[in-house]
Amino acid sequence: MRLGLCIALILGTALGAAAQEPDLRMQAAPETVESGLMAHLLPRFSLKTSIRVALADRGALQIAAGPPGTPVFERGGTVYHLRHDGSADALRFEDWLTSDIGRRTVDSFAPEGGAAFSATVRQAVAAAAATYDGDAVLGEELSLTLCGRCHVINERNRMNGLGSTPSFAVLRGLPNWNARFEAFFALNPHGAFTQVEGVTPPFDKTRPSPIVPIEMTLDDLDAIIAYTAALAPADLGAPVKHQ
Repeated sequence: MRLGLCIALILGTALGAAAQEPDLRMQAAPETVESGLMAHLLPRFSLKTSIRVALADRGALQIAAGPPGTPVFERGGTVYHLRHDGSADALRFEDWLTSDIGRRTVDSFAPEGGAAFSATVRQAVAAAAATYDGDAVLGEELSLTLCGRCHVINERNRMNGLGSTPSFAVLRGLPNWNARFEAFFALNPHGAFTQVEGVTPPFDKTRPSPIVPIEMTLDDLDAIIAYTAALAPADLGAPVKHQ
């Protein structure tokens, strides 16, 4: 009886711990945490969607002061941007935060000290008419060489990409595709195997790249973005509406 009780208690504890494992982890700018904004936002998102989010040193979601990413709110002239790995739960968080309900949730938060956060984000008109100066022809070759092992780039590697990763045409169809590309090396899982000269720190010797690393320069990235900008975006249909 005692042995059976001990086993039951151990299993119950393990299952309880597993049940509390968050669906998403978020790295948020310190001032958004210290002000209490994250403690205000995350439970309300979880209540609406049943997706649990935990704050962490790194994660699929990132809220940072400044671009790249989707601008989501501002405070005292600083615009905070959301970056994520493109997973379904992360996209759900972006949809919620940029919806009317999410914006009202931001605006309703009253910090104990300092200026309030506002979901009314002032964006430069020029951002909508962005131009890309990279070499698009070179960008196609670099995309196939560096990214083609996982992503379908175009017809040239149509049968070689991984089914679990979106094609470049699908990525091009996202409203913030350029921000995703500009910061791709900081988004999971790319950081584990990508080195951008002069930008990313060297790999930890105790945690080497799990695959042959992607090594590139910022000029290479500019060329890839210029190539992607010229692609015809895939038709992703109407946005999913969540109740």
